[in-house]
Amino acid sequence: MHRTSLVTIEKLNIANDPNPIKKTIFVPIIKPMIKIYLSIILIFSIVAGVNAQNKPDTLKKDPVKQLQPVTVRAYLSEQPVLSIPASVSVINQQQLNVQPDNSFISVLNSQPGVRAEERSPGSYRLSIRGSLLRSPFGVRDVKIYFDDIPLTDAGGNTYLNAIDFNSIHNMEVLKGPDGSLFGANTGGVVLLSPVIRRADSNFVSAGLNGGSYGLIHENTALQEHSGNYTLNLNQAYESYGGYRQHSYMQRQYIQAVNKWTYSKDELKVLGFYSDLDYETPGGLTLAQYQADPQLARLSTKTIPGSIRQKAGIYQKMLFGGVVNEYHFNDELRNVTSVFGTYVDFKNPFITNYGQRYEGTFGFRSYFELSSKKQINYAGKVDLGIEWQQTNSDINNYGNRSGVRDTAQTLDRINTNQHFIFARYVADISRRFHMEAALSLNFYDYKFLNVYPNVETAYTNRYFTPQLMPRIALSYQITSDFAWRASVSRGYSTPTTAEIRPTDHAINPNLQAESGWNYETGFRLRNKDESIYLDASVFYYHIQNAIVPRYNADETTYYINAGGLNQPGAEVYFTAWIIKQNNSGFIRGLQFNESLTLDRFTFGNDYHDATAKYAGNQLTGVPDQVIVTGVQINLPQYLYLFVEHNYTSGVPLTDARIPLADGKIPYAPHYNLLQAKAGWQHKFSKHNKLELYAGANNLLNQKYSLGDDLNAMGNRFFNAAPLRNYYVGFNVVF
Repeated sequence: MHRTSLVTIEKLNIANDPNPIKKTIFVPIIKPMIKIYLSIILIFSIVAGVNAQNKPDTLKKDPVKQLQPVTVRAYLSEQPVLSIPASVSVINQQQLNVQPDNSFISVLNSQPGVRAEERSPGSYRLSIRGSLLRSPFGVRDVKIYFDDIPLTDAGGNTYLNAIDFNSIHNMEVLKGPDGSLFGANTGGVVLLSPVIRRADSNFVSAGLNGGSYGLIHENTALQEHSGNYTLNLNQAYESYGGYRQHSYMQRQYIQAVNKWTYSKDELKVLGFYSDLDYETPGGLTLAQYQADPQLARLSTKTIPGSIRQKAGIYQKMLFGGVVNEYHFNDELRNVTSVFGTYVDFKNPFITNYGQRYEGTFGFRSYFELSSKKQINYAGKVDLGIEWQQTNSDINNYGNRSGVRDTAQTLDRINTNQHFIFARYVADISRRFHMEAALSLNFYDYKFLNVYPNVETAYTNRYFTPQLMPRIALSYQITSDFAWRASVSRGYSTPTTAEIRPTDHAINPNLQAESGWNYETGFRLRNKDESIYLDASVFYYHIQNAIVPRYNADETTYYINAGGLNQPGAEVYFTAWIIKQNNSGFIRGLQFNESLTLDRFTFGNDYHDATAKYAGNQLTGVPDQVIVTGVQINLPQYLYLFVEHNYTSGVPLTDARIPLADGKIPYAPHYNLLQAKAGWQHKFSKHNKLELYAGANNLLNQKYSLGDDLNAMGNRFFNAAPLRNYYVGFNVVF
């Protein structure tokens, strides 16, 4: 169902059917999937037929046409993506290069099952196959790693917005719960690989772009390589005036990666410092959004507005660690990382002034034993541990127009999270791949109110240790076609922000959420990997879902609201319709298609203090997202990239209670069209100059990229920019 405005009760047919979505969970998924599968298979057949007419030695004679095989490092060691028995999206350097580089939002949203939002510049939210309902701000329920070091702290919070876009070389997104190797999560895992371009060479690079609404983004990089040593330094600065009032953002970023290779072994020292400030304009009501979407939140008779209170985030983060990979012999290796993080976080808000000091330290280590290679069998056994602790001082004061006032409450919370994991992998006859993995997860926190109660003893909470298993299989029916299936358990403990929310009250009764995910799918490719298809269907049931609720003064608290039913389907298809070549007018034509179909609903026991909402569509989740991209390579190193994103409407409240005009709050669907064109001039094999220009939201859509769900006063909408432009250059020596 497409929704172009707030949807009426009559359009939803609620009067005649109290649970219209629940009764049609699978039918709306299966019918479109059949059509899409047939269409993609038809495209595959046509293109494969054309490819079959090519001379078999063409690729060998012309290296320009040779595509690099797609591999995945997420599961502790590198392996071809075709045989991975999991839903994995790999975002490589080429995909990053054609996207706007002022944030990760666009490139993440190009992947099926992933939804990234930016309510205002710098204010990220991220969801993988799930609800943003749990995250009124920030990134929760997803475990993120920077190289082999967890970026997610022991309290479950991740400062993804601290990182500059150009400092990342590639990303891997593991969709669905995967705690067997990565600890507590119910959404998924993201692995970020820092930039090391041409690891065996020296270079200096610089880039600068500017655009609408005062966008300025510059970055520089230096790499020195000598013998077994490589030092890579990245620096970036970004500022953006923002589309709305009171939405200015700026970030200063420095990153260093120092790698030493000795024998077969490798030692890396890496880290970054990020200084991020951004203003938070706040949500608008529908009437305000329609009248002037650029407004910041206005004052009311009882509550001041965003501008008056100078609402914003001031976030400084220092992150670093050491990663060592040591090979005892050809069969046994160990990877160990030791890391630490310090965060200084200030948040002048509408009703108070929040301040946090967070220190995290920990380590991760695992051994991998590989069997000696045999004709019909290869196996691996992994055994490891990850441990980290986050100590937080969380304080709230009065907010006197952006100035910290008298203390309201001062708290300390120390969070400890660690898990032990083991995995067995077997490849039989080079076709059958089996994985069995299990982790045992521990979580506890200690809470002390320093002011006003001045207690002398900590309140301790220890969660029962939890097992998180995962069993996965894949079978290569042919060398280019593989089927897969998996069963895994998700488990996510309350985050520090949920245990001690903005109402300043500790909630020792908040339980962890958990669930089982069942999934099957297949992958299809041709021999040179110029065509690739990945499709999956899944069903995920979550219990004890953690969701926010709001007090009259708009402070937040959290409850376990009940169960969620999450069936869905995802398809990713890419093909070089015209392979990369050195002749003709079109010297490469790539087509990409990403499809997400969700039928996520509240379970029979989902409720708040007054009512149950069984069968309602899950708040904040679109039931359909289709992203289509085309890249064209032209003579003289010219290129053009065009991408269209269709996102269906989403419900904004759990209860679906009509507003005064009789309409139920829904965010309308939108169509986003973006384009980027560029030209490269190569001075030598590795030295080049690139000029580019791009435009976002070419259709000038009025939409909200990051709605405030169940918002007090019905202030749901955070308007995104209308049509906007940028130009820039990159140079490498």
